[in-house]
Amino acid sequence: MPSSIHHYTLMILFFVLEISVSSAAKYKRPKPTALLFPISKDTKTLQYYTTLDISKQENSVQLVLDLGGPHTWLNCDANELRRYKSIRCGSQKCAKYNTLDNKCCNRPFTPGCTKGACAVYSYNAYIFGPVSLGLREDALFAVDTNGVSAGAPYQAPKPFPFTCSDSDLLRGLANGTKGMTGIANTTTSLPAQITTQFELPHKFALCMPSTSEYAPGHMFVGRGPYFFPPYLKDIANELIKTQLVVNPLSTAPVYHTGDPSYDYFINVKSIKVDHKPISFNSSLLFINEEGYGGTTFSTLTPFTKLDTSIYESLVSAFTKAAALRKMKRVSSVAPFGACYKAKSVARSQTGPVVPYIDIGLAGSKKDWRFYGVNSMVSVNEEVLCLAFVDIGQFPRTSIVIGGHQMENYLLEFDLDSSNLGISTSLLLQDTTCSQSREMQ
Repeated sequence: MPSSIHHYTLMILFFVLEISVSSAAKYKRPKPTALLFPISKDTKTLQYYTTLDISKQENSVQLVLDLGGPHTWLNCDANELRRYKSIRCGSQKCAKYNTLDNKCCNRPFTPGCTKGACAVYSYNAYIFGPVSLGLREDALFAVDTNGVSAGAPYQAPKPFPFTCSDSDLLRGLANGTKGMTGIANTTTSLPAQITTQFELPHKFALCMPSTSEYAPGHMFVGRGPYFFPPYLKDIANELIKTQLVVNPLSTAPVYHTGDPSYDYFINVKSIKVDHKPISFNSSLLFINEEGYGGTTFSTLTPFTKLDTSIYESLVSAFTKAAALRKMKRVSSVAPFGACYKAKSVARSQTGPVVPYIDIGLAGSKKDWRFYGVNSMVSVNEEVLCLAFVDIGQFPRTSIVIGGHQMENYLLEFDLDSSNLGISTSLLLQDTTCSQSREMQ
């Protein structure tokens, strides 16, 4: 349980976040060094979502975070359609988007796609089908941060573009959410729009929570520092760094021939269980000339997915190491392949005490370690399972790191230097994924 101090500081944070835009607009302030967006987790769908204040702060919308999404789309009612300004086809703003060939809506396919509007492909990854939506824009407000405290809202210097959908496109999304906001490596993503408008470094960092019961996680857009209680050090100075690599062939559902992927890829050099490398075809770790292989990240994938050969090798090595720790194996619970009696597994501050899983990152002398809180999942009160799943043989991408493995770490995506930074230490729930102006 969080301490009383945590409850107090959290109340302060939300009080600050609710400062009215009108009062903030009365004062001229220097441009922010970074902007802060909350991240919550829906326990039913295991989706992560943030809140955007569009048009006015009272018009807050909750949108599912899509690390592979190119831009923002949301469900718009009739009043909103009239209020939001339509972006014309043939305009410079329209040209930045992955549009239809003629880039124009010639008939109302969906709300917002009126004649003459910029026609943009948008899609809900949970139901796949991309649809043509009209591009619109309005004011966006975001809270600034200095890495220590949260401040008052800033209005973006220019209108924020997004596409409008009808309610049918919301199928499969967490209850209460109204669309998706893309944070992929595109010029139209939320971080790219924010950093460009505020003239900030092109980087963002995620601290994704394992639960939102007591406090949200956060997305920082801009720069560090990153301070989290009770740690006194700037986590930006303690990141494991590895290079972001480009898959030359698109992995998106809609693309033009020759487009590279806008997913975030890295090179993994090894996987170890209790310090021992597991054996598999190492060529799977690298992207080949046909765009297959490599390692990417997905906020829409609850648990890390592995090529069959990598998965089977990991389960085999983990099972042997678990037996040495006297962990009692039980029948598997789909989709997981290695499950254990919960009472046979000890507990610590970092979750279940199980064999360590270390991911060796290219160019780094330090491995990214998954402790029990990230490597195991509780399927019920009596059973814990290894939180990795089999993606099948010869998938497009060999390793897709899912949300469960990213939780409680700070991941910084630096597009200026093409680096990914990962916190060296596990950021434990209830102590680090929320900020407060009280932490000085």
